[in-house]
Amino acid sequence: MAKDHKQGKRGLNIIIVGCGKVGASLTEQLYKEGHDITLVDRSSDRLQALTDMYDVMGIVGNGASYKIQREAGIDNADLMIAVTDSDELNLLCCTVAKRVGDCAAIARVRTPDYSDDVSYLKEKLGLAMIINPEMEAANEITHVLSLPAALGVNSFAHGQAQMIRFKIPENNRLDGQKVMAMARNISGDVLVCAVEREKQVFIPDGNFELHQGDVVSFIAASKAAKEFFERIGMPNKPVHNTMIIGGGKAAYYLGKMLLDMGIEVKIIEMDRKRCRELSVLLPQATIINGDGTDEELLKEEEIAYVDSLVPLTGIDEENVLLALHAREVSDAKVITKVNRNAFHNLIDKLDLGSVIYPKYITAEAIVAYVRAKQASMDSSNVETIYHMFDSRAEAIEFNVSASSRVTDVPLKDLNTKDNLLIACINRYGKIIIPGGMDCIQAGDTVVIVTTHTGFQNIEDILR
Repeated sequence: MAKDHKQGKRGLNIIIVGCGKVGASLTEQLYKEGHDITLVDRSSDRLQALTDMYDVMGIVGNGASYKIQREAGIDNADLMIAVTDSDELNLLCCTVAKRVGDCAAIARVRTPDYSDDVSYLKEKLGLAMIINPEMEAANEITHVLSLPAALGVNSFAHGQAQMIRFKIPENNRLDGQKVMAMARNISGDVLVCAVEREKQVFIPDGNFELHQGDVVSFIAASKAAKEFFERIGMPNKPVHNTMIIGGGKAAYYLGKMLLDMGIEVKIIEMDRKRCRELSVLLPQATIINGDGTDEELLKEEEIAYVDSLVPLTGIDEENVLLALHAREVSDAKVITKVNRNAFHNLIDKLDLGSVIYPKYITAEAIVAYVRAKQASMDSSNVETIYHMFDSRAEAIEFNVSASSRVTDVPLKDLNTKDNLLIACINRYGKIIIPGGMDCIQAGDTVVIVTTHTGFQNIEDILR
C-alpha cells in the first residue's frame, strides 16, 4: 500500500485526509506541483487507487486519530487538509493536527448549520481556511446567472474585476477581428487573455485574429463586461426566475443567494422530508415535491418558459440529460453541475451551456493557499488561482506587497516569459487594463494569464 516519499523532495509536506473526489483532485494537482503528500482514508480501495497512480504515501485509518497522524508524519507536516465526507471529522482532524504538529490546517465544511459560524470556527480553532464546495459552486452559478451571455465567470480583486469566458457565435462582429482592432473599434475596457480553438490554447497578442466558435476568456472591470456583450450583439437578458432540480446543500445555498438578488426560485425535489425542510429554510421559494427527471412534471412546471435552469441532482448523468432536455425545449440559460471528471472530453462536446465542477473550485482555492505558503519571498503572495481550459492555462492573482524587479518598470520593458499576459492591475480598488507604458507598483494586485504552471511569486513571470 505505502510507497516511499519522492527522492529530492521539494515543496511542502502535506497530509490529505479523505480520498473522495476533492481529495483525489487535490492529490493530482499538488503532486504535479512537486509537494510531498501522505494520504489517509478508512478505505483501502480508495487509497490503493491513488497510490497506484501517484508516488505518494497511503495510510489506512481514522485521520483524527493521534496515532494515525503521527504515522502520517504530522510532526514534520507543513499542512493538514481534511476533506472527508464528515464536517465534524474534518474539524477534529485539524484540531488534533494543530495540537500535535506545528502545521497549518484546512477543513472542508459543507453543512449549512456551520455556514454562519465559519469566521468563529476558523479563529477559535486556528485554521488557515474553511472551504465549502457547495457554497462556492452556488457562488459561481450566481455570477454566471448575472451575466447569462457568459459560459463562465471568475472574480478577482474582491469581485471588482472578472474573467469571463464565452463562445463567439456564428456571424458575430468579432469573427475575423484582430485583438488590437477589437480594442480600438469595440472596447478598450476589456482585454482578451486566452483563446481555445480546436483544443489548442493561445495567449493572444494584438495581431491574433478571432473566429466564430472560438472560446474566448477576457478580463474587465465588473461593470464593463455587460456593455461589451451588448456592443458585440450578445445582450444579457436579465434572469428573473430559476428552476433548480434537486434540493441538496448546493440547491439551498443557490436558492438563498438568488432570492436575496430578487430572483424567483422554484426547486423540484423528490424527497418529501427534504421538501418540508426547504420550505422552512427558504419560505419565499416554491418547493415542488416530485421527480425532476419526469418530462411531464417539467412540462407542467413550465420548463419551456423559465429564464434559467440549474440541475443539481447528485447524479451527473441526470444533470447532463436535464441540461440537454432544457436546451431542446426552452431558451433558458442552463448551468450544469458535474461532480466527476470521467468523460470530460465528451461533456465538452455536448451543448450543456455552462458547466460547473465543485471539486475544482475547492481544489483551486487550496492550491492558491499552498502556493502562497510556499513562496520563498515576502514581496508577493498568490491571492487567487483559476485553472483554464482543463488546466492548460492559469489565471493567477498576485498581491505585490513590496518593491521587486517587476515594480516601477513599464510593462513593455519587462522581460517576461513567452505565453504570458499581464491582464489586469488593481490599484487600491481602481481596475487598470494595462498598456505597455503602465507599471506594476508595490500595493497592487496583479492578474497574469499563462500556459506555464506553478508560479508562486510575481517575479516568476520574468525570464
